[in-house]
Amino acid sequence: MISAPHQSVPVRAEAYRHGRHSVVDRTVPDEVAIALSYDRVGYAVMMATPTDLVDFAIGFSLSEGIIDRASDIIDCELITVEQGIECRVRVAHDVAARLAQRRRHMAGALGCGLCGLESLAEATRDIPPVTSAMRFSAHGVMVAMRQMARLQKLNAQTHGVHAAAFYQPDRDDLLVREDVGRHNALDKIIGAMAHEGRSGAAGAVLLTSRVSIELIQKCGLFGTPLIVAVSVPTAHAIRTADAAGITLAAVARDDGFEIFTHPQRIEMEKIAHVA
Repeated sequence: MISAPHQSVPVRAEAYRHGRHSVVDRTVPDEVAIALSYDRVGYAVMMATPTDLVDFAIGFSLSEGIIDRASDIIDCELITVEQGIECRVRVAHDVAARLAQRRRHMAGALGCGLCGLESLAEATRDIPPVTSAMRFSAHGVMVAMRQMARLQKLNAQTHGVHAAAFYQPDRDDLLVREDVGRHNALDKIIGAMAHEGRSGAAGAVLLTSRVSIELIQKCGLFGTPLIVAVSVPTAHAIRTADAAGITLAAVARDDGFEIFTHPQRIEMEKIAHVA
């Protein structure tokens, strides 16, 4: 019988610190191969933390444009195998037809040498404009970022995973998902929100990672008006967020954050102004 993968594993290491040698025990995050298939046809294999995988399947499917809504997924079966976990997704008939067409298109592109052009087009795909007039308190955003850090249970054990969270100002609960991959963590939070029937337009996505264009694209398709991240954004991510109408705040620390695009959504009254 194949045992289920663990999200963290205890290990022993030899340490060299302050000029001295010692043996230390540490808990590290694990990652396993997750094979996503739709109607038993393989689509993608990714390394991920083996938790919240139904959320991951829903979020990935939405982010990739495979489905339009969570209800397009009829069933999601998780099968543990020797090499990892198979995530077998069964989709509605119209989605299956679109997938079949996409596979034929991909096969044709690979045969005629156009796959590079298709990949470039996908990397720079347009994002539907985010027009939300929602406003956020700067103080509320900082409180939510601190709350996310406290809710990262796996990171508290391992100090080695990313997190994504959804902050909705009119709710007390903060939804958090963790993964070794920053893209995976975001897909998990998008999937969890969609599974609960909640809209990305109702709040902000919080991230522990740097912000690259793929994360902006995922949040844009999710309709999120505000992204707040711990690390810096890339220049391409800033340009993409600006064009999509997304407020992008980053370099979030205990003393505040920096806003790179569309600052009108954040009310600054609670931030002390320094002359």
